[in-house]
Amino acid sequence: MRSEEYSRREQLVAGWMVSIETYRVGDVYHCTISSVDPGARFARADGSTNTEAESRALAKAERYLAQTRRFSTAR
Repeated sequence: MRSEEYSRREQLVAGWMVSIETYRVGDVYHCTISSVDPGARFARADGSTNTEAESRALAKAERYLAQTRRFSTAR
């Protein structure tokens, strides 16, 4: 099967820039969210519609990113 309706965009989520990729394989939409800088994928979700898959993945991403600590790099 081929992926169709592929889209990619960058968005600010919980103070972090992330990349949101959404595509459809068959009847199921898949969404993956990864950080822009190192490119680590950390949230995935599936759904019957594009918006359903994205909203589920964004909810996971917000929960994970809210737990992430930031350290100051100023000396």
